[in-house]
Amino acid sequence: QVQLVESGGGLVQAGGSLRLSCVASGSTFSINAIGWYRLAPGKQRELVAVISRAGSTNYADSVKGRFTISRDNAKDTVYLQMNSLKPEDTAVYYCNAKVLVVIGLLNDYWGQGTQVTVSS
Repeated sequence: QVQLVESGGGLVQAGGSLRLSCVASGSTFSINAIGWYRLAPGKQRELVAVISRAGSTNYADSVKGRFTISRDNAKDTVYLQMNSLKPEDTAVYYCNAKVLVVIGLLNDYWGQGTQVTVSS
């Protein structure tokens, strides 16, 4: 079992910055990859950024060059630094961990979500 707790959301003006944090606890050694998704009203859930156990990263095209995902292994924490925010970044942001159960089978764990609102 893995528990995820997000923080750092809020209200910011367009062009501003926010940093989201996701603290993992429990069987963190079993996490294969951890990342951020977002869900905006009327839209489908979107993968924003992900970082693998090996440290490789992947970003949605819409956030490349503006967002950076990083991790602090000593603190079991993953960060999402969001710069040059746009109103279309407004969404609830969820931390997601993919946990390897057995070879070929991953389970998803989710945080409770944190609201990010970008005003124009």
